[in-house]
Amino acid sequence: MADVVRAKAAAAGPERTPVKRDPERSRRQILEAATAEFSRLGLGGTRVNEVADRAGANKRMLYHYFGNKEDLFLAVLENTYETIRRAEAALSLSDMEPEAGMRKLITFTWQHFLEYPDFISLLNSENLHQARHLKRSSKIREMHSPLIDMISDLLRRGAKAKVFRNDVDPVQLYISIAALGFFYFSNRHTLSTIFGRDLMAEKNLEARSMHIMDVVLGYLRP
Repeated sequence: MADVVRAKAAAAGPERTPVKRDPERSRRQILEAATAEFSRLGLGGTRVNEVADRAGANKRMLYHYFGNKEDLFLAVLENTYETIRRAEAALSLSDMEPEAGMRKLITFTWQHFLEYPDFISLLNSENLHQARHLKRSSKIREMHSPLIDMISDLLRRGAKAKVFRNDVDPVQLYISIAALGFFYFSNRHTLSTIFGRDLMAEKNLEARSMHIMDVVLGYLRP
């Protein structure tokens, strides 16, 4: 009898270890694939099949984690904002002198646009849709509150130390800091053509970074 059991086991081949599923990893891979596709093709041009193939997943898994394509796009937007907000929080600007902290925030914002061009493409796409996806988000405003608190703290301490003026709106300031970099990158192709200058050349990137710093700090002087 024992010989029969052993024979059947040998015929069945080596015992296979069950493959463990990693839902968080699968979800992350789908988000990464969707980010690349949405930034490349926009919401209308992106196909769920292509996202699933790129992620090494299937459509059923994608729908299970994210619902439909519109919900997936919102998840990509939220994840994109969460990434930059977490990185900003890690700057620990509250531990720095006001002007040094402001310089670090300005530099970080510029570098983020430079290193994550997908961010610009996704925002352009969402603006074409009049932010209809972000308007459905239950956490987008909450994740931006710490940013404004951080800038408000820098401004308050800077005004007290008499290195910043005392009438600055933190929201207006951040919009200006972001806009000075965002417009440059989002319009780099047309601007490079119009002015006959490669805006992505290293010397021009460095010049723009210095220009933004001078503009913002010049405005903040008392």
